[in-house]
Amino acid sequence: MLTLRLRVTHLLHTYGLALVFLLVGAESSGIPLPGESALVSAAVLASTAKPPFAIEWVIVVAAAGAIVGDNIGYWIGRTGGRELLERWAPLARHTRRVLPPAERFFEKHGGKTVFLGRFIAFLRIATAWVAGISRMPWWRFFLWNAAGGICWAAAIGLIAYYAGKSAVDAISRYGLYGVGTVAVLASLVFGGVLLWRRRAEERLQG
Repeated sequence: MLTLRLRVTHLLHTYGLALVFLLVGAESSGIPLPGESALVSAAVLASTAKPPFAIEWVIVVAAAGAIVGDNIGYWIGRTGGRELLERWAPLARHTRRVLPPAERFFEKHGGKTVFLGRFIAFLRIATAWVAGISRMPWWRFFLWNAAGGICWAAAIGLIAYYAGKSAVDAISRYGLYGVGTVAVLASLVFGGVLLWRRRAEERLQG
């Protein structure tokens, strides 16, 4: 992961924010490329005040790439995704087994899945295709997708920008949910300690 991030950082120095847009967009459309690593690396560069990596533009470009790429993946899935997956016999058997429950799931939870899928590596690549194959209404997909893309770009970008290398390493190793879980647990422990101290003081005063 470190080697990949160093390579992405080197390429960012050469191609700038255009590379962020292309990598995020390609990953979102269904190609397994390091889109999130590009966003993280660009945000870290922005924290060192290296042009053209102003954090505002990093977030805007990454969000735009996510939204455009997801919509490309959606329309690929909607117009020919099922036929493509059923073209090869081994994959076709798996597709016929997996797609029906996935389509039923999208009927009930499609919006939330599109939004939350942006924060999970595998779903970030596959969700747009499944939404298209399931024929989720485009306007509904677009709204949830835009919200997820903007929140993802802002959350990942700002964490990497303000927390730097430690946040980058944590996101790379555990994912954003892992980092969030640690933060929540730390907050609960801190709150528990404060509550215990307050009750102890009340007993002493009483």
